[in-house]
Amino acid sequence: MGTRFELTAVSEDEQQALKAIDAGIKEIQRIEALISEWQPNTQVSEINRNAGIKPVVVDRELFDLIIRSNRISKMSGGAFDITWASADKIWKFDGSMKKMPSPEEVAASVKRIGYEKIILDPTKPSVFLKDKGMKIGFGAIGKGYAANRARDVMRNMGISSGVVNAAGDLIAWGRQPDGQPWYVGIADPAEKDKVFSWLTVNETAVVTSGSYEKFVEFNGKRYGHIIDPRTGYPVSGLKSVTVICPNAELADALATTVFVLGKEEGLYLINQLKGVECLLITDEDEMVTSDNLHLHFYKNQNPAKLRKEKSHALKEEAR
Repeated sequence: MGTRFELTAVSEDEQQALKAIDAGIKEIQRIEALISEWQPNTQVSEINRNAGIKPVVVDRELFDLIIRSNRISKMSGGAFDITWASADKIWKFDGSMKKMPSPEEVAASVKRIGYEKIILDPTKPSVFLKDKGMKIGFGAIGKGYAANRARDVMRNMGISSGVVNAAGDLIAWGRQPDGQPWYVGIADPAEKDKVFSWLTVNETAVVTSGSYEKFVEFNGKRYGHIIDPRTGYPVSGLKSVTVICPNAELADALATTVFVLGKEEGLYLINQLKGVECLLITDEDEMVTSDNLHLHFYKNQNPAKLRKEKSHALKEEAR
């Protein structure tokens, strides 16, 4: 899936743990073979090849994942959209960009985007992309879904405690061998190898998205790699978004959604969702949380200041 997965299983039986981890890896590989837009033989690749031509019959699993993705698109007003894969990639974050794209280029890059153009037939089930050149991709939800599924496979094999971490899309269940909860570190956007906040988690997913690693600068302004699918322009205002909830798939999708919506709209959305919380770091290094994630006296302080005041920063129960 273009990222590194780390699987942890807690068990008194080492062979049971190893078998469960192996089964979790196989499940991740199975999902990749179903939803990858890069592998030519997947159902998603077939859907994309037949855009504007004909519907493609797919597994119910993929069909249902598309339905759930579209629900988030509707809920967010299109801030989350799996047809973002249709965009012409005019923004390059590999050092090759030398100038800003023109407004005309930006407008043209997103003309095929639109989740409402995904035609779903539940009777077959089949998926049809209405316009030629359209594509779907699960880069903003697929890792979370895979983490959920790997967790389920391992748990069904008798692993009562463990962690699946997809490069920041993490879900944990049970407790550590010493009975302590799992601790999840939130990276400091200013120094990505350092942690400024700790969460203790149990039966919880924690997903962090950041714009501080991939970006370009023009005329003194930084443009991060997260693009608003509604406009074609990079979003601004936030450096980091962490979403905490029981479902890694939902947390994965919401982290991107909140990034695109921004501080005010993003917080408003999260505060409407039961059992979902978030922690935001703004471009001004302000720390902001959703209503029910309490960080005591650290709330709204500068992460750099937190590092100096307390080496381990926060240890907070995510509820």
